[in-house]
Amino acid sequence: MHDYIKERTIKIGRYIVETKKTVRTIAKEFGVSKSTVHKDLTERLPDINPELSKEVKQVLDYHKSIRHLRGGEATKVKYTGDQDESEDPVKSKV
Repeated sequence: MHDYIKERTIKIGRYIVETKKTVRTIAKEFGVSKSTVHKDLTERLPDINPELSKEVKQVLDYHKSIRHLRGGEATKVKYTGDQDESEDPVKSKV
């Protein structure tokens, strides 16, 4: 594995643990695809840094557990316009 991939993987791992942002958001901020971020976090990071990988897994599992809530809120906002689009409906409930 190339050094730049290892560095990116660790940066993304630390960033997701610190900010608790979604894979989609992080992909946009780092300028890579969602698939790349997901592969970095789930396949590459456990080999590079197992401790960080455990923390990342907790964040990813949390996001997976609330995705149905995010989808429902997004649909509600789309059709009712109740909320400013820049707000995150789930974070305000957590």
